[in-house]
Amino acid sequence: MTAVYVATSKNLAGWAADVGLTKHVYKLGVAEGAADDAIKTLNDDGFAGESDWRLLKAQEVDGLEEADAIERLAKKEKMVDPNYYPKIRDAIGIFKVKIGNVANHLLVKRALAGDEQKLDKVKTADIATYLIQNAQP
Repeated sequence: MTAVYVATSKNLAGWAADVGLTKHVYKLGVAEGAADDAIKTLNDDGFAGESDWRLLKAQEVDGLEEADAIERLAKKEKMVDPNYYPKIRDAIGIFKVKIGNVANHLLVKRALAGDEQKLDKVKTADIATYLIQNAQP
């Protein structure tokens, strides 16, 4: 089974905030098998120069390739170009997320469901769900 997952690294988020990107940077990936194994591989390989990756959310999907998922998500959110930053050279799938986009997505989703509650602060679980939903066909 294939799993699409969203991972985060506290060290990478701190670095991204320091270089002017945003602290909201996340890795979207697609893995054969369990997403936990993919996170272990990210940590073992030192993906993007970091080894503190942790899984935010994963979802099982059928027939989704990582390149397709990244291409779909890149239409909604900005992928960090690894060619501009030597620290993350060859690290494909890192996205900088605008919290406003996630908040708007949640507001529209709640409005269509008929829920008129006030929107609370956007949580990391909401961001992970947003990224996974936009990466799928």
